[in-house]
Amino acid sequence: MTGVRVTVPASTANLGSGFDALGMALGLRDELEFEVVPSGLAVEVSGEGASAVPKDESHLVVRAFRAACDLVGAEVPGLRLTCRNTIPHARGLGSSSAAVVAGVAAGFALAGRELDTTALQLAAEFEGHADNAAAAMFGGVAIAWTQGDRYHAVRVDPDPRISPVVLVPEVESSTKTTRGLLPSKVPHEDAAFAVGRAALAVHALTADPSLLLDALDDRLHEPYREPAWPATTRLVRALREAGVPAAVSGAGPTVLALPVDGDLPPGVDLTGFAAHRVPVDLGGVGVAPLD
Repeated sequence: MTGVRVTVPASTANLGSGFDALGMALGLRDELEFEVVPSGLAVEVSGEGASAVPKDESHLVVRAFRAACDLVGAEVPGLRLTCRNTIPHARGLGSSSAAVVAGVAAGFALAGRELDTTALQLAAEFEGHADNAAAAMFGGVAIAWTQGDRYHAVRVDPDPRISPVVLVPEVESSTKTTRGLLPSKVPHEDAAFAVGRAALAVHALTADPSLLLDALDDRLHEPYREPAWPATTRLVRALREAGVPAAVSGAGPTVLALPVDGDLPPGVDLTGFAAHRVPVDLGGVGVAPLD
């Protein structure tokens, strides 16, 4: 095998109160080609983030690919990487997880190995949590948790009536910055609220979307991120007041809406946000040989 072509989906995480625990893959995909060459590194990027991402060994895809090759013993003397990006960068749609999962999947494929818990562990180590990585790797809805220093996740099938709409602003996010707004402690009442809503979210996402409005309500992280994304918070509230289940996607600033009837109400002001209807991705990362 002289190389692989990888496609990897976007993802949305938290899904209300499921902070660092719930993720869902979205049908918006980056496409990457990893071609093994005799020596050196060449990186070409088009589409989202093309002018901003590095084109050397510090590129996130390259770093994840190198780590995977080292882990599984894949010998790659040189690499030509071509990235065609459609996932918006730094918007809370899992672009970094997609990059990591693509690199890991390519390294495993070149070693002739299937993706497994070791692959998930490696990808999650880059992110510090497994919700986006598991969703991008396996598709559908991911339930993630940690045990000691180990990352785990299971995939569950979403209810086919789930019809996501992502509302993407022009401004970019920094997960590190917005995570820094979170308190080290929350009131016991809010913690109990979050546990109940996260559990309800699993049921609503997989069996009864009519419960999504309650399920996506959050007190654990969204209120603390309002200073960073006031427009995002206003839009989440406006949608919820109009009866549309909505939440901050990941660390923001994108808004995830899950309208039960598939449509957003005409009275909600979407100024500053571009609405995109995207299906839930069921397949996760895909790998095929180049030759």
